Amino acid sequence: MSKATWQQKLLGQVNSLWLPQAIGMLNTRICYYDSTVDPCGSEYNQHVIYVFWHEHIGIVLPTWGHTAATILCSQHRDGEWVNQFAAAMGLHIVRGSSSRGGSAAIRQLKKNSKFSSLVITPDGPRGPRRQLAQGPIYMASLLKMPIVPLGIGITKAHRLNTWDKFAVPTPMSHVRIIAGPKITIEPKAGREVLEASRQSTQVLLNQLCDSAQDWADSGQKMMGECQITRKRLPRKLHLTAKSKPKLAAHTVIGQQKAAS
Repeated sequence: MSKATWQQKLLGQVNSLWLPQAIGMLNTRICYYDSTVDPCGSEYNQHVIYVFWHEHIGIVLPTWGHTAATILCSQHRDGEWVNQFAAAMGLHIVRGSSSRGGSAAIRQLKKNSKFSSLVITPDGPRGPRRQLAQGPIYMASLLKMPIVPLGIGITKAHRLNTWDKFAVPTPMSHVRIIAGPKITIEPKAGREVLEASRQSTQVLLNQLCDSAQDWADSGQKMMGECQITRKRLPRKLHLTAKSKPKLAAHTVIGQQKAAS
């Protein structure tokens, strides 16, 4: 595991102070298939596994600071800035990836799933861009937790010269987020089921991103859209049986995209 330098720690603290304010000033709207999946919302009632592309970390993490969420951060040196920023934002952190520290990360994610949702960028830490690795599919099957894909579109974004074309919004950017349907993966699924689920989830996540980008580019409203609001919840949230839905509103992969 890489050791953070004092410069990386300082950068994480500085970013945690200004990034949430900067993102909060953007023209940002979100549309939910199910509003109970928002860890900042008052209706939040079930821990899930959120997946979104690595290029959109700078949009999601500043929004979800100090909530019941655990971020899976790479042990690679390149992932240290994410680790330090997430720590400064008051999020739970697990270090590891498919290539380094995977077994230990799985054990810790299993523990943290008892009191928080899990957040995974499935094309990180080094790509290929927008190619979904099997990690979150396996975790969803192992932990019996639904996956919630987040499609994000940004207008007038500056793209860094990195493997993921990291998106940096500008003051004039419109940010649009579509929180997709809950996806259930068969418990203790075999390789064929896991691979089929991986492919279907990748297709859906890319479809949601395309829809979010079209929505942002159009400048039009989407039915059910709302501003992102925050209700500060405990960082460790042990949900009781009463707080969980009796019948979760899960949706089969490939269902029609959110109405535009």
